[in-house]
Amino acid sequence: MTDTIVLSPGAVDLATLEHIYRSNAPVRLDPSCRAAVEHSARIIADAAAGAAAVYGVNTGFGKLASRRIAPEDTARLQRNLILSHASGVGEALSAPVVRLMMALKLLSLGRGASGVRWQIIDLLEGMLDKAVTPVVPSQGSVGASGDLAPLAHVTAVMIGEGEAVLEGRRMPGADALMLAGLKPIALGPKEGLAMINGTQCSTALALAGLFGAWRLALSSLVTGALSTDACMGSAAPFRPEVQALRGHAGQSDAAAALHALIGGSEIRESHRDGDERVQDPYCIRCQPQVAGACLGVMRQAGETLRIEANAATDNPLVVIEDGSIISGGNFHAEPVAFAADQIALAIAELGSIAQRRIAMLVNPALSYGLPAFLAPQPGLNSGFMIAEVTSAALMAENKQRANPCSVDSTPTSADQEDHVSMACHAARRLTDMNANLTRILGIEWLVAAQGVDLRAPLRTSATLQKAVATLRTEVAALADDRYLAPDLEAASRLVGEGAALAAVSDVALPRLEDRT
Repeated sequence: MTDTIVLSPGAVDLATLEHIYRSNAPVRLDPSCRAAVEHSARIIADAAAGAAAVYGVNTGFGKLASRRIAPEDTARLQRNLILSHASGVGEALSAPVVRLMMALKLLSLGRGASGVRWQIIDLLEGMLDKAVTPVVPSQGSVGASGDLAPLAHVTAVMIGEGEAVLEGRRMPGADALMLAGLKPIALGPKEGLAMINGTQCSTALALAGLFGAWRLALSSLVTGALSTDACMGSAAPFRPEVQALRGHAGQSDAAAALHALIGGSEIRESHRDGDERVQDPYCIRCQPQVAGACLGVMRQAGETLRIEANAATDNPLVVIEDGSIISGGNFHAEPVAFAADQIALAIAELGSIAQRRIAMLVNPALSYGLPAFLAPQPGLNSGFMIAEVTSAALMAENKQRANPCSVDSTPTSADQEDHVSMACHAARRLTDMNANLTRILGIEWLVAAQGVDLRAPLRTSATLQKAVATLRTEVAALADDRYLAPDLEAASRLVGEGAALAAVSDVALPRLEDRT
């Protein structure tokens, strides 16, 4: 039985969020937050019965906020809100992303500022525990008044509508709840609004992109170190003295990993003396600077997303200390959009410099003695000629996708929501960008391992030998040309599974939350 993850609203770290994303563990809120949650619910209940207009409690929504709603219609108001806002389209989001969305919504509600009853939290926890996963279309949010459409699809299941997946089967939401032993809930005042206002879809997608990109950044240090040895590059630029004179933590961390990965290489020792080259190309020499900057950007984005994950982001918010109900703008996902744009830049740059290492290794004018396209008999064989072209195509796609989404505002909702973040767009594209980077690194692993093999009888470091051996369990060294697509897919799959990182587990690699 998987241990339950207990969340303390306001204090959850990235490691816990990644655990939720990568597991099916049950998730619970720390019971200590219940008093604040129920206090805010009582404030909302009193407001719903009162004469003063309170947005979303006894009024319409958005441009319809001036329309008053009778007390007897408040429950219908909330149900109608969910049904009308469940207007997403496109492919469904993955189950891990949806589960993370639900956990993030628990964290937001757990701050005690949303005015929902504890029964809402009970049902969300029950759905996570029983693996009732709402079907959430991926398109429809502009990151404005929260991720309205995606979160409405989650909430629709809670009221017995929409669709969900249970035990691998897609079915009506009401059926999924019944089969899991759960009951749909009738929404009280503001509860529908509290569920759909917020940045939980954008944040979940951005976190998923971050977790994938970080692993790929570490994998790029492994493939980059292997490429460095394959081209008989120098490890001197990785020395700590160089990094200390600049002072960037990410650069120092990347250089330390590269230095450790190559340490003890016979190939490296063989050309310390008598090598007529003075400097390596930037794709080799500047790895600490480029990969390190990417690590730094991702750490900054991670801190933004950690804060957002712990935030109360719906509207209006309840201040339990004085009982006030305040209409604000915490649902605006601008911080998430900026963070996702930063992650996208890092993904694109990691792929860009890796692609240049691939191009260098297949080019006999740059690879320091390796045969053209790494084919033992070039001419008769084309070797990795077109694999390099494929890596260039993937790199170009990622560069195109890295254009910022956060500046692309468009007015919505009759100009009431006149500036939007596009955070969901910014975050959603990270999945495809990571897939492209995974394939670029798979190709680099193939060509770097081929280059190292061609340096025999000289051997790379003991650590990098294990990286080569891991690849060789799935893909043999290339002799004569063969149908190459399966090799590329196998290498990509290994990268995606973290096999390159597992192979070098004896080397300390940078951690996401070490420094911010």
